[in-house]
Parts: sequence; C-alpha cells; structure tokens
Amino acid sequence: MQETSQAKSHLFYQSHGRRPRGSHAAGIYIWDGDGNRYIDGSSGAMVVNIGHSNPNVIAAMKNQLDHATFLYRTHFENEPAEQLAADLVQRMPGDLDKVFFVSGGSEATESALKLARQWAVATGQSNRWKVISRFPSYHGSTLGALAVTGYDSLTTPFAPMLQTMPKISAPTAYLDRDDLSFEERGTRYANQLESMILDEGPESVLGFIMEPVGGASTGALVAPDTYYTRVREICDRYGILLIHDEVMSGAGRTGKYLAGDHWACRPDIVAMAKGLGAGYAPLGAMIASERLVSPIMESGGFAHGYTYAGNPLACAAGVAVLSEIDRLDLVANAASMGTRLKDGLRMLATRYPFIGDVRGKGLLLAAEFVSDRETMEPLPAHLNAYSRVVELAYERGLIIYSRRTRGGAAGDHFLVCPPMIVTANEVDAIVNIIDDTLLALANELHLPVETGR
Repeated sequence: MQETSQAKSHLFYQSHGRRPRGSHAAGIYIWDGDGNRYIDGSSGAMVVNIGHSNPNVIAAMKNQLDHATFLYRTHFENEPAEQLAADLVQRMPGDLDKVFFVSGGSEATESALKLARQWAVATGQSNRWKVISRFPSYHGSTLGALAVTGYDSLTTPFAPMLQTMPKISAPTAYLDRDDLSFEERGTRYANQLESMILDEGPESVLGFIMEPVGGASTGALVAPDTYYTRVREICDRYGILLIHDEVMSGAGRTGKYLAGDHWACRPDIVAMAKGLGAGYAPLGAMIASERLVSPIMESGGFAHGYTYAGNPLACAAGVAVLSEIDRLDLVANAASMGTRLKDGLRMLATRYPFIGDVRGKGLLLAAEFVSDRETMEPLPAHLNAYSRVVELAYERGLIIYSRRTRGGAAGDHFLVCPPMIVTANEVDAIVNIIDDTLLALANELHLPVETGR
C-alpha cells in the first residue's frame, strides 16, 4: 500500500508490501501519518493486551529510566525483575515457582526445551531428548523452536538444519466426520501421544509441547475437554514433561490468566511472552518448578542465557502491565467481551455460509473459511482468502490477523483478538466492519451470501 508515495525503505521483513507510516496509538486505536484511524483488532500480533499508550505503564518505565536501563544479570540483581517474578509465580498453577526472563516467544520456547533437556541430563536420564509436538503448530522462529513447529511453509526451507521432532495431529475434532462424540474425539487425539511415545521408545522421550488454545497456525483451536486431562495422565505415566506454550494465549487473553487454567491443567513448564510485556518492551518468561531447576543448578547451573534476560526496563514494564490487568479487571473483561465477540462472529456465520467454524476462548477468536460446511473442505488455495480478508478489513480501518489453517498449505482463517480493554460498543463496531469486509470478500471471490437475515 502507498508504495509509490513513500520514500524508499531499507528495511525488509516477510514481503514486498508497504503500509502507511504509523503515527500514534491509544487504547484500541492506531493512527497513520495522514490521520486515518485503525482499530487494532489483532492487538498487533496478539501482543497489546492492555491497549496502547497506557499512562501508568509509561510512567513506570519513565521512572525506571531515571534509575537504570541495563543491569547484567550476573553482575547485579534488580528490583523490577525480582518483583515481576514474584508477581508471576502467584498466578502460576501447581508448583511453578522459578522464572527465567527472556525477550520474546521464540526465546521462551528455546529456554523451555533446553531446561527440560538439562533436567534430564542432571537427573541421569540423558537418553531422553525427543520433544513431541503437534501438526499444525507454531512455537517460534529460531531453529530449536522450529524443530517442534508443525507448519510446512515455515519449516521446510530449514529442514536440513533442524533436529526435527516427532509430531502428532493437532486435536482438530471439529473437522472429523465420524460417529464419536466430541469428547470421545478428544480422548482419541490425546491417545496419539501415548502411541507416539511407544513408537519412539518411552526412554527417549523428554517432553510434549502444546498450546492449550491454539494460535495462528490452527486459528484459536480449542480441544475437547477430555483432551487436557488425558494428556496429563499420559505424561505422568511415562515420566515426560508437559510444556505449555502460552506465548499467545497467556496473560489473560482467553479469560483466564493462563489458557490452561480453563481445564485446571498442571504443566511442568510454561513459556510466555507477547501479552506479558503487552508491547511496551520486549519481554517473555519461562516458568518452571524448583523440582526441575534444583538438579540443574546443583550440577553446574543452567547452560543458557540471553543478554537482555531480566532487563530492568522491560521488567518494570511487565510489573506495571500486571498491575493494570488487575486494576482494570481485564481478565474478566476478556471473558465477557470475548463472549460478545464470539456471538457476533457466529451471527455473521449465519449470513456467510463460507464460514465453517467460529472458535476460541475469550479474546483469542478465529473464523475458518470452507467451501462446504458438511465436508469442511477448504476454499481453493488459489483464492488466497486468508490474505484478501485482511486487506479488505485494513481498507475499512480494521486490523485482523490470518494464516493458512491446515499446515500452511491449505485452509484459511482469520483471527480477531482486540486488546482486553475493548468495550461492548467497540466489539459491535468490529463485528460491523467484519460484516462489511466479508460481504466485499464474497462479492470479489464469488462466495455465497444468505439474503434476508
């Protein structure tokens, strides 16, 4: 967009496309340099959980700027990091009481994988190294995170460089056409984990990593309730570690502080980022228990680290973000506004038959496009519906997020994930713009629309 009127850029990212130059942001809105206002319906990349330009977070960061912006962790402890760690563990399930700070989601995943491996080595289980994951899935862009990612368009170019890990199917029970109940399907998908453990050899399996509520790779996928309990049982039976990737789903977005809390899940390790710093500073965390950390520290320490781990400025932002989540009761708001938004998307599905599924929890929601609701056959890939819906919404002042649903090669979904401060009127405005967007998409791609609704 606007490529001809903009000065040459020396930056490069995923594509050749240009966007307007962002000017300022407040609440759920962003303005470009021409004064056009956009609703941030995806919270950036599901990051800005408490909205843009929160004055209390900015004040906390300014206060920290007056003290220290960088204190290296092997030279000094710092109060913001200690405070944020203490605040975080109060929100963790089970015995998770040890925090390792990082700068983002890929680093959080890498840290979780390496902690798990070092624990195995330190406890005399050095033959355990395989981490089972799901397909599709996304756990980060670094090589270790890509090894447990199941998304062909992202992993295939780097396959010769990866120690690719075993994969089982993501619990896409909504696609199944069989005689089983939804809950029976959940158990069947979970049992794939046990089968894979047995196939690989239980003595070689270190852990299982999963998103309790799916992110962009599966479009806010929620498994049947039976899935979560069964996965925990299997991990316990074979002595493997359950790693929850809460990078996108954590920090309140799903209506619980952690998405796994909806099922009283008991992970052994949690990876967080995105909403933890809420876009105010690069921040992530890996949280584990003393049970895992102690053997590592006693055997020489954690052979891992990042320059900005526990950065005082980033952690000051994180403390303030947590405080605002509590002060504004944003977890509850994410739950209630998520219900309103999901109802709105389901209403749109009655008008647009090419919406085959609306799913998610809280304000981590998605709608999937299909050619046929009965068979759940995806739209033809050449239509690129997932990218066109984003462009059409952008033209109407709404930012949403999309990906291919089925491993990166086929299927289309878009995610609607506004900041947790969103109001009822703003939710309704988002739904109205999506309605207009879907009508334009239907007209452009010759998709069906139900009239008279």
